[in-house]
Amino acid sequence: MPPPDAPDQGAPAVLSCPQVLTKRRDFIAASHGRRHGTPGIHLQGLRRDDGDDLMRVGYTCSKKVGNAVARNRAKRRLREVARRVLPHHGKPGWDYVLVGRPDSTASLPFEQLQRDLIHALAKVHA
Repeated sequence: MPPPDAPDQGAPAVLSCPQVLTKRRDFIAASHGRRHGTPGIHLQGLRRDDGDDLMRVGYTCSKKVGNAVARNRAKRRLREVARRVLPHHGKPGWDYVLVGRPDSTASLPFEQLQRDLIHALAKVHA
């Protein structure tokens, strides 16, 4: 007897996540683009001219954020905020870099970080 067919659940979640920036030159290029700071997140955004409609995102936290444990916690929160917000408010063909803030990225309520990212995206796209 064959196994029952699984219900169609749409596209896999991996496809909805933007590609992650890994090259230093991409981070530097985004730093020369538009930027907007909020209490929880500093956002840098750059519209690429390569004709590719892929949205890309990078995450960074300096040592000002704290030790390695604090930086990793802040980056985990940034990744989750981006995973929830960028598919709805990001634009294709853009590179985004989310920069963690000292004392606030890891400690602000998660809903506040989401509102901060949505506000920063609206300012960068304006």
